[in-house]
Amino acid sequence: MAQVHPTAIVDPKAELGENVVIGPYAVIGPNVRIGEGTSVGAHCTIEGPTTIGRDNRIYQFASLGSDPQDMKYRGEPTELRIGDRNTIREFCTFSRGTVQDTGVTVIGDDNWIMAYVHIAHDCVVGNRTILANNATLAGHVHVGDWVVIGGLTGIHQFVKIGAHAMAGFGSHVSQDIPPFMTAAGNPLAVHGLNVEGLRRRGFSRERIALLKQMHRLLYRQGLTLEQAKQQIAALPADDEQMRADIETMLGFLAQSTRGIVR
Repeated sequence: MAQVHPTAIVDPKAELGENVVIGPYAVIGPNVRIGEGTSVGAHCTIEGPTTIGRDNRIYQFASLGSDPQDMKYRGEPTELRIGDRNTIREFCTFSRGTVQDTGVTVIGDDNWIMAYVHIAHDCVVGNRTILANNATLAGHVHVGDWVVIGGLTGIHQFVKIGAHAMAGFGSHVSQDIPPFMTAAGNPLAVHGLNVEGLRRRGFSRERIALLKQMHRLLYRQGLTLEQAKQQIAALPADDEQMRADIETMLGFLAQSTRGIVR
């Protein structure tokens, strides 16, 4: 059975899984589903429609599933979906989607989301990301798996950040950051490959060497983007993982709508 503090308010239309813990003065609205083993801290507010998976840790004063901060919003029944095993720290705010996009804001699994992070409407956040204190995602932002976003960093609407990339502390991100890269500053610039992060995740020396070649083609050879893409596609890849890395990069570049940071 769920453990609900006597001071918490849980709407009869909310669904709580086994071993869910709802802390003091929390407010859980209708059309909220919370999976097994998730804990919700004191004074949290969760509005629906919102679905939260299992074994999440939501700290005090978070506000999840509220109306999108979009002046076009007219009360449509949009959603917030949060996966499993996420850590969501104090004062985070996650909005539901809008009908101008898919109508759903999505946060994946195993993410470490620190205090005061804002994730706006229609954002898609992958798995195993780290969003440091006060990171702010505007609407329609897509964040790939294993991305790290530094504290006090702002992400412009519709920006995409590729898998394994890193945006440094206090950055103003108004263009797409390709996978595997480290970018920082205002104006934003790519400063190299996210080598340390890749090593921690078990990338071999051969894979990292291939990714360094991609970085050079994009940022050091004076090539146009189209020329760089052609040469990346022609890089030799000795195994399936290296071929997948090339496909990841080329797929991201093909989908970029705001243009990549160069």
